[in-house]
Amino acid sequence: DSRIHVTSIFGADQGEFFLHRNIANLVPPYSPDGKQHGTSAAIEYAVTALKVAHVIVLGHSSCGGVKGCLDMCTGHAPQLEEKSSFVGRWMDILRPGYEAIAGHHSDEDMPRALEKQAVLVSLENLMTFPFVKEAVESNQLSLHGLWTDIGEGGLENYDAERGEFVPV
Repeated sequence: DSRIHVTSIFGADQGEFFLHRNIANLVPPYSPDGKQHGTSAAIEYAVTALKVAHVIVLGHSSCGGVKGCLDMCTGHAPQLEEKSSFVGRWMDILRPGYEAIAGHHSDEDMPRALEKQAVLVSLENLMTFPFVKEAVESNQLSLHGLWTDIGEGGLENYDAERGEFVPV
């Protein structure tokens, strides 16, 4: 999200992080179909060329992309269901996350829950990339799922052992 100054969250200077931003902070599953894939190309470059040691998926509150997915999945954005909608097809990446939590949260809590699901879906999808999986399994790469409340400034880290996001 353009409202988030990622480097300031970590006390880093410009240029210390390789950043890639997209709608809803999503990582698609690995798909070697020979077509253009901006996010997949950024992941490949970061992991194989730059040899980054950490990949962070940073979700955030009040995410318009996640709201669009929620609207699409609940029938409130039929235009996103059109096959010609680039945004709708991108939001389909998050549909499994929606399906995993549908009916488990109030209408008020659902956007935040889906924002966090976007992080988890992206972490799962990262592991479908063979070069990411290999780097993680050889302890050359660590994956991190974070969520920030852009209004309050809070930061949460996904704790896989506990199965939940915890304050940092």
